[in-house]
Amino acid sequence: MTLPSYCADLGTTRHRFGGLRQLLAVASAFRSGDDLAGLSASDAQHRIAARLALAEVPLPTFLEDMVVPYETDEVSRLIVDSHNMTAFRSVAHLTVGGFRDWLLDDATDGVAIAAASPGITPEMVAAVSKLMRNQDLIAAARKVRVVTRFRGTLGLQGRLSTRLQPNHPMDDPAGIAASILDGLVMGAGDAVIGVNPASDHVEETAALLHLLDRIRDKCGIPTQTCVLTHITTTIELIRQGAPVDLCFQSIAGTEQANRGFGIDLALLAEGEAATRSLDRGTVGQDCMYFETGQGSCLSAEAHHGVDQQTLEARAYAIARAFRPLLVNSVVGFIGPEYLYNGKQILRAALEDHFCGKILGLPMGLDICYTNHAEADGDDSGAILTLAGVAGVNFIMGVPGADDVMLGYQSTSFHDALYLRDVLGLSPAPEFEQWLVGAGLLADGRMVEAGVPELGDRILAVAHGHG
Repeated sequence: MTLPSYCADLGTTRHRFGGLRQLLAVASAFRSGDDLAGLSASDAQHRIAARLALAEVPLPTFLEDMVVPYETDEVSRLIVDSHNMTAFRSVAHLTVGGFRDWLLDDATDGVAIAAASPGITPEMVAAVSKLMRNQDLIAAARKVRVVTRFRGTLGLQGRLSTRLQPNHPMDDPAGIAASILDGLVMGAGDAVIGVNPASDHVEETAALLHLLDRIRDKCGIPTQTCVLTHITTTIELIRQGAPVDLCFQSIAGTEQANRGFGIDLALLAEGEAATRSLDRGTVGQDCMYFETGQGSCLSAEAHHGVDQQTLEARAYAIARAFRPLLVNSVVGFIGPEYLYNGKQILRAALEDHFCGKILGLPMGLDICYTNHAEADGDDSGAILTLAGVAGVNFIMGVPGADDVMLGYQSTSFHDALYLRDVLGLSPAPEFEQWLVGAGLLADGRMVEAGVPELGDRILAVAHGHG
């Protein structure tokens, strides 16, 4: 096909763009990372002109004008080679602007979006997000429900799950156990009980896995556990017979950035196969857990002149190839060099959630910021509320919202209780039944009847008696 010329007239000025890569970058909402990389619009008129030009680009163009060359990047090859032309036919006649109208049309429901999803590429969904206001991102994303299963069923309508994140700077079993108890009695942990280890050594990671599994088993909790270690460590742990539920890995949108993480697609496939072979799920076998974040390619100098939001969406192509249980964007973790303040973090959170959902992923968010960013708890609360309205699958539950091991601010157990209360949401059904049976939930409210017995069980495991 003949590629279109990317240009738009704004007033008496004709704006020309040197390719789809530049057009996408200039059309992006302003953020510090793109600006520092020299990719941002020169001013508001430049940005609006790019959006006008982008709205006229036919969707099939994205299959020809690759922002990262097919020949040199395995993520690009994955995007092209896995593209489902049959699914694409329902939207192939649309421009980017027409695609926006289609997504927001009342006649387009979540079933229609899911049917088209295998034919939608990351660059297409990144492009349409750049034409949307925040409320558009919310309205379209909330149409889509992506349901996954392991020991619980996640992503159902009317449900909000949480990752219970009991990190400890010394990986102390008693400290981790106390945080798990704190989270469980406030209804957290149905997405996963997941620890970021202070050490990536196989022996220490194995000890944490056994601790989490004993607590889960002793208390009969219908959830999954994970130590968020490198995938090579997880594969070795599986070889040694450790109780691995989920295989975790951070991923990015270019081959070069993923090499910086020490991974490629073949290694991810090996990890998935090894984890799935354990057959530890009870209601399903979705066993992969991916984390992403805008700015990861740029921070690794592996962005190829592409804006950070488009690259973030490309990471989702990797995630959906492996049928994950969980995917979450850690939106403010990399720092203000990439997302400077609360407004930029909010926009990124809604973009990431929208793009992931349209691409068919079970999207969660780590609504977070580092202590040197221009953001605070009120920003997190606003993002939390809007993400809940948008239908986010899960959020983080961190004791006091302050991760003492990773040194950043996230969302707390109390935040999840707030969101479930104001939006009328419940935990995953299997986990909800367990809370009721454990004496922690009655008439939709958390209660304290079961706390002493649960505490005794968890602390006994932590001290080696369980």
